[in-house]
Amino acid sequence: MKLARAVHMDDSDRNVYFSPARTGEWCLSGGFEFSDWTQADLTGKARQAFTNGWLGLETFGRVTFVAITPIEEPEFNALIDRLAQHFVDVYGAPSVEAAHSVAAEELAYMAELCEEHDENTLLAVQRELAEEGVKESYSAIATQAAELDLVAVHGQLE
Repeated sequence: MKLARAVHMDDSDRNVYFSPARTGEWCLSGGFEFSDWTQADLTGKARQAFTNGWLGLETFGRVTFVAITPIEEPEFNALIDRLAQHFVDVYGAPSVEAAHSVAAEELAYMAELCEEHDENTLLAVQRELAEEGVKESYSAIATQAAELDLVAVHGQLE
């Protein structure tokens, strides 16, 4: 099974999101956070989170890029529990048990998205408001294996 972890190419996420995700934390799209947003909500850092932010599952902060990584089933199940608790704490779900199936669906969707890509592939998300709600699309950036002679120096040391 595969899922995605937050990656940072530079420090820009610290400047563009109210709460940036930590490097290495598991992530999912988190588009549910924007389900009742309107154009009036899309300003400043909130706009950036809406437009390009993945949701970290430890800090519940946002990150611009994620990398596909293997995950073990026990850790995946723990993320479901954590997300279900988040639904109770932040969105007012009546109980963790009631939120569990929705959390499982969100993570299963993310795992399905990741499964079609090779490990270490980078993903970006793009969102826009449409008449039917939030529209998400994804971009994959495949990592390329460097040739040894591109990174190793050959010859004699003097």
